[in-house]
Amino acid sequence: MTEVITKTVVTNEQDLNRDPITGTPGAHPLGTGAGAGPGGVAGAAVGLAVGGPVGAVVGAAVGALAGGLVGKSAAEAVNPTAEEHFWRETYIREPYYVQGRAYEYYAPGFRAGWEGRVRHDGRTFEDAEPGLKAHYIVTKSTLEPDWHDVRPAALAAWNRVDQNWKVVQ
Repeated sequence: MTEVITKTVVTNEQDLNRDPITGTPGAHPLGTGAGAGPGGVAGAAVGLAVGGPVGAVVGAAVGALAGGLVGKSAAEAVNPTAEEHFWRETYIREPYYVQGRAYEYYAPGFRAGWEGRVRHDGRTFEDAEPGLKAHYIVTKSTLEPDWHDVRPAALAAWNRVDQNWKVVQ
């Protein structure tokens, strides 16, 4: 008698991070964009030096494609749904937590930290902080706390992604 063993894989549809156009799992527009911009600039500079204006155009396209792929792979190390779930469950154990403050108070800081870690790959939090702070100020609502109030949450989320990223690499 032959025994057949089947394996059922259950996934949470929202964790698949589907591409909004193709529906393909694993879309990471933030990471792809973060890699494509610098890659395009670097490619254009090399192309200009080697092939003049035409080389700059070709170099920008190739650099953006390569940078986008690198950015996408970096972003795959960060699952925003998982990060949010982690912080929602653990924020009250953080040393900067103030008794009675809801998760929603700290959430924009956590988001700034994990998203910023992807956008600023290769930099320290301290080096990236001016950009993180500027982005936070521009995108926050009037009801969200000031940067200095959520900075510890941003740093904690940055460090968590950084640590997890090193384990994956």
